[in-house]
Amino acid sequence: MKTNEVFISNNSIAIDFIRKYEYPFMILPNIKEYIIELGNSLDNEYELKGENIWIHKTAKIASTANISGPCIIDEFAEIRHSAYIRGNAIIGKKAVLGNSCEIKNSILFDEVQVPHFNYVGDSILGYHSHMGAGSIISNLKSDKSLVVIKNKSIKIETNLKKVGAFLGDYVEIGANCVLNPGTIIGPNSSVYPLTSVRGIMPKNVIVKSMENIINKK
Repeated sequence: MKTNEVFISNNSIAIDFIRKYEYPFMILPNIKEYIIELGNSLDNEYELKGENIWIHKTAKIASTANISGPCIIDEFAEIRHSAYIRGNAIIGKKAVLGNSCEIKNSILFDEVQVPHFNYVGDSILGYHSHMGAGSIISNLKSDKSLVVIKNKSIKIETNLKKVGAFLGDYVEIGANCVLNPGTIIGPNSSVYPLTSVRGIMPKNVIVKSMENIINKK
């Protein structure tokens, strides 16, 4: 899936940057530099709270949250108790990063919810996508080799050691799922709880398991 097939909406402060790249994984190495460039161009509705950390005045940040830059937190976003932003992160409008969640080198579109005990690394989550409690994105293979995105007989070499997942708009990830390195899930698809997913899932499907994928009615 190409970038414009995964992310249908334009609901992100970073949309012009995202649209520059044919495939989503190509975005990952360039997030840090883009945040610094964009951050320095933001108006006075965004406050500089630390080195390369821009937070919109309407965002709600828990006192126990830990935020490292570069980072942009957009309008009405909510960073809850003990959330950990490790840098190179864009948190979209009305997005939620919840209790004991960790994010690094990732972009959350507007209204994304990552609310309970989630890990998001080297990933992009599309508009209004949601990760159930305890679901995680694995961004590093156990043998530390470069990530290859696979779709049946097709293999796409990323030439990157760390690649997480790319969730299309309105994707629902069930509780305690694991999304393996290089996973792409098309818009409007859902994944059952406790499911381990890898490769490319099409749009408008329900992933009950890797062997049981059905079309949404």
